[in-house]
Amino acid sequence: MEMILFCKAVILGIVEGLTEFIPVSSTGHLIVVSDVLKFDNNFAKLFEVVIQLGAILAVVWLYREKIINIVFGFFSNKNFFSFGISLLIAFIPASVVGFFFHDIIKQYLFNPVTVAAALVIGGIIIVIIEKLNIKETTGEALDISKKSALIVGLSQILSLIPGVSRSASTIMGGVCSGLSRKAAAEFSFFLAIPIMFAATFYDLYKNSEVVNMHAASVIIVGFAAAFLSSVIVIKWFMKFISSHDFKIFAYYRIIFGLALLLFYYFTGTL
Repeated sequence: MEMILFCKAVILGIVEGLTEFIPVSSTGHLIVVSDVLKFDNNFAKLFEVVIQLGAILAVVWLYREKIINIVFGFFSNKNFFSFGISLLIAFIPASVVGFFFHDIIKQYLFNPVTVAAALVIGGIIIVIIEKLNIKETTGEALDISKKSALIVGLSQILSLIPGVSRSASTIMGGVCSGLSRKAAAEFSFFLAIPIMFAATFYDLYKNSEVVNMHAASVIIVGFAAAFLSSVIVIKWFMKFISSHDFKIFAYYRIIFGLALLLFYYFTGTL
């Protein structure tokens, strides 16, 4: 029984790493996979949030040089200072809304049907945005304007709905504001650091009573799986978008979402 639990932790960790930084909704996939694996108790909900920390540490590791430069040059370099302020601007909207509506969102929206609908709608929106061919005005994430940061931050509020995808909302918000695909993706990665750290430690605080030595060992396994798979996916994703748009992810979302809706309709869940 314990080995089965660790296998579930590995599977969910890999799913988290594969989906966190591409615009397909990691939370949505975790909800669906957890439902299939029958891993849906109170500990499971905490587990799914905490393993995101493994994914975000992959960003910290891969971009460690940039992060160190920004941190230590924050007050001495005006570009780094400006970038830090832009991150703060983008961070605030979703964190405020999430703080006040966290419990309501988890109670009413964390279910496979909501995920399926959000996947389809989000996929259609991505296709529409790509077809607009919005002019790129900013090629590097460090050069993002305060206006663009605010647009990304407001877009991120939508990601509080499971299935929308934090990456999709922030990246496409960046593209709509004139960021290049590379700049939008990198800014999304950096923005994920404070958002996901905050979400992880908030959930740990709220659910500390379900964490024990055994639970911690399961979390560590999922954490490691999420970290390793995230490293691989981030490297691939950045290479992929250097010569491709995001339509393939939109089509995947639409097909997957419709398949889920049909599945839950015919199994009587809808």
